[in-house]
Amino acid sequence: MTFSLVATGRRRAFKGAPARTLTGIAAAFACWVIYANLFVISDPLVLGILFVSGILTLLFLVIGHSPSAPDNPTIIDWTLSGLSLASGVFFFVNAGEISDRITLLDPFTGPQFFFGTAILLLTLEATRRTTGAALTGIVALFLLYNWFGYLLPPPFGHGISEFTYLLDILVFTTDGVFGVPIQVVASYVFLFVMFGTLLSKAGGGDFFFNIASAATGNSRGGPAKVAVISSGLYGTMSGSPTSDVVATGSITIPIMKRLGYSKRFSGAVEVAASTGGSAMPPIMGSAAFILAEFTGTPYREIVYAGLIPALLYYVGVFLQVHLRAVREDLKPYSDAIPTLASTFALGWPFLIPIAVIIGVLMAGYSPVFTAGAGAFAVIVGTFFTKKTRMTPWQIVEALGETTLRILPVAGACAAAGLVIGGLSMTGLGMKAASVIIEISGGTAIMTLLLAAVVTIILGLGMPTPSAYILAAVLVGPALTKIGYPVLESHMFLLYYAILSALTPPIAVAALAAAAIADEDPFVIAFDAMRLAAVGFLLPFVFIWNPAILGQGTAFEIARVATGGAIAACAIAVSFEWIKLGRSGVTAWPMRGALVAGATAAVAPNMLVALIGSTLTVGIMAFLYIQSRNNPAPETAPGE
Repeated sequence: MTFSLVATGRRRAFKGAPARTLTGIAAAFACWVIYANLFVISDPLVLGILFVSGILTLLFLVIGHSPSAPDNPTIIDWTLSGLSLASGVFFFVNAGEISDRITLLDPFTGPQFFFGTAILLLTLEATRRTTGAALTGIVALFLLYNWFGYLLPPPFGHGISEFTYLLDILVFTTDGVFGVPIQVVASYVFLFVMFGTLLSKAGGGDFFFNIASAATGNSRGGPAKVAVISSGLYGTMSGSPTSDVVATGSITIPIMKRLGYSKRFSGAVEVAASTGGSAMPPIMGSAAFILAEFTGTPYREIVYAGLIPALLYYVGVFLQVHLRAVREDLKPYSDAIPTLASTFALGWPFLIPIAVIIGVLMAGYSPVFTAGAGAFAVIVGTFFTKKTRMTPWQIVEALGETTLRILPVAGACAAAGLVIGGLSMTGLGMKAASVIIEISGGTAIMTLLLAAVVTIILGLGMPTPSAYILAAVLVGPALTKIGYPVLESHMFLLYYAILSALTPPIAVAALAAAAIADEDPFVIAFDAMRLAAVGFLLPFVFIWNPAILGQGTAFEIARVATGGAIAACAIAVSFEWIKLGRSGVTAWPMRGALVAGATAAVAPNMLVALIGSTLTVGIMAFLYIQSRNNPAPETAPGE
């Protein structure tokens, strides 16, 4: 048996009685989480302790120590699982005594020291199994800095030198493992994942795919457009670009290749569309819930702020897909496509939980209640037709799958809590902010560019929630320190944390698509970045013109939404339509003019925005007229 300290583990595929037993235990844990959130536990420390210990107990049995781990848990797995359970029991039984401790003053008892240290080490191993070396290495470095940073010279040195000090803050308070990230996962995120899993188990994923097929399947480049729409709809439920690629890409990528799209472009479309799903309301993935907690902003305001940017992102992706189909003269999909009428006639029960989620959220209820109401609406709503009705065992399976889906997110967020606690304890967050401002010279645009680059680097190879958390605590203070509002700053960071999933050199979403498309993940990632170009530019608009986040009058919001749509179209045209011989003019001057016009179109000044919008629309009209008089050029595969 080999043991890898670098590679992620493999989720075991249990069969027969072990699979049913695991499903039952995981479903029981899900029921406890529901009960704890809606009816019982109000103490965040107790909720965090029980949730983390339960997650770790299951995680070490479900996820092996390496990609080549055996199908059944090893003695090491059972030992780690048992230690996780014992730690949870100890903390729960002694919760009163632990809560009464005076932090940093009362000494540890022997069992407190043992189980506290165990939680630290178990969290690190769980992180390695679920996310690999990237996040684990970062957390380990921060722990070493927390312990030995007193040896460093100013400004990075600090006065902490005892391990017990670290242990007290990181395990025995809500500033570490059991801090905000894991509390959010144990409440909002878990319940919304449960909603999405129930909806998917009932057939909601097929319903969304059929809607996309009915709406665009018969148009030019239909399968690629189906991928864009269905991935956006599915992605708002899953919140994970990688799982979205696997779920929808296994269907759409082969169809796109068969239609005539290159392998690299087929994979890139799925990657760009799936990545954007993490920013699509009403759920927006788990990172958005953490953002709401960090900024103290009601979640419904986060949803409201994210709506226009998400729609503009998909306008850019969708139009590039369409223009590529026109440029390469790709025909509509020839297979049978369902009609919208038949799709809604069969799947209308799936609209009930969606309506409940939106209605309850907009009515001002908490995200926990909203998710619970949505999950209940899935079970009740789908009961109306035989085709969508869920059996009791399907409900149990969905609850069990919810717990198993949450394992990687919970492991990563527990580890991120260690980073947050360490930064708070040592003051490194504010020191890092000062360094960023110093490097940028205090200029706004350089600070923003540096913040974007650092956030993407922090997110390479990591789940979006972890990437956002690290950026929020390391980079966020720099943005607020130079005067940017909190919501705009954190939305800026959230978008780049999401986009790190498709950014080379790691591009985890592209790795998933590459396996399906049979193509190099690097070329898929670079094409996906081009398709997602609007997403890379939008965060700067958040800062420049906050009306795009719903911060302003109705007129200001409508104006920037219109200007943003024009700008998104201009970016798509500059990438896919302007080719020498297609437009009849030199490409790069037209691209430059479009970029200038698109930038002005979203300006906060109304006159500048009007001039920019007019210029951009005029250029696109000119290019369209020119293109009708020039044949489409031959293009290299994947160009």
